Amino acid sequence: METSRVEITQEIDSAKKTKKLMSKSKRNDYFWAYVMILPTLAGTLIFNIWPLLQSFYLSFTEWGGFGTYTFGGLVNYKRLFHDTELLGALKNTVIFTALSVPLGISISIFVAVLLNQKIRGMTIYRTLYFIPVVTMPAAVAIVWKWLYNSDYGLINYLLRGIGIKGLGWLTDPNIALYSLVCVAVWGAVGYNMVIILSGLQGIPKTFYEAAEIDGATPFVRFFRITLPLLTPTLFFVTVMSLINTFQMFELVYMMVGPNSPVIQETQTLVYLFYKQAFINNDKGYAAAISLFIFVIILIFTILQFRLQKKWVHYE
Repeated sequence: METSRVEITQEIDSAKKTKKLMSKSKRNDYFWAYVMILPTLAGTLIFNIWPLLQSFYLSFTEWGGFGTYTFGGLVNYKRLFHDTELLGALKNTVIFTALSVPLGISISIFVAVLLNQKIRGMTIYRTLYFIPVVTMPAAVAIVWKWLYNSDYGLINYLLRGIGIKGLGWLTDPNIALYSLVCVAVWGAVGYNMVIILSGLQGIPKTFYEAAEIDGATPFVRFFRITLPLLTPTLFFVTVMSLINTFQMFELVYMMVGPNSPVIQETQTLVYLFYKQAFINNDKGYAAAISLFIFVIILIFTILQFRLQKKWVHYE
């Protein structure tokens, strides 16, 4: 009887020691986990959260000369709803997004499907399509600005060669914005293509084999198998594309510029933010514009997540 009590006591002590060791190991795991995420957390706080809070505060200030500012309450937000230039920039941004996102994704799907086939030189083609993604925006803008040049640009040279009058791609207010859309679509195809290509390669081949046995044509296989199973990838690409296009700045800045006669027809919300903050030195109003952009992107992103249940198929 005493022996059994001793054994029970030993088992209890052993269980307690094991529990302590597990607890110590768990604490150690938590410690190293926090150490690993600390750089990312610090970067997020310093470069994302703090600027957001600072912008929120500055949006309630009015700026004067020599960098001085005073608290102005809701003055900047009232100005937002009466600023015709802001409404014009919002219109340009919406048109730019409404054209470039569907076009970019459609072309990316087409290219990804083609590059998912077994053809010679596949790696070379994929690299060529991805080069614009890793090319500096300044270099891209310089090349396209030369192509679009009204006097000696390659596009107008080819048009004149077939008897068509050259166009003012970046000087005509009626087409300047659409010229920037073409450049944005060209630059986004490579990135979207890689993401969509990974989604295509994740679709089981057995689905296509069964459909082929049933006599389904390539057209039917694409719309009945490929497209539905690709919707999670397309959802991610759509969200990221919309966020990126709403923040379009570099093309307007480097290809149009503040002295262009078409700047009012091409400037986006982010370019207007830059103009108010760094040209007009009205950082209070610029901060209000940045929060306005943030709210718009947030609303569109929430809507996309709400609507995904109607068209995204995860199984």
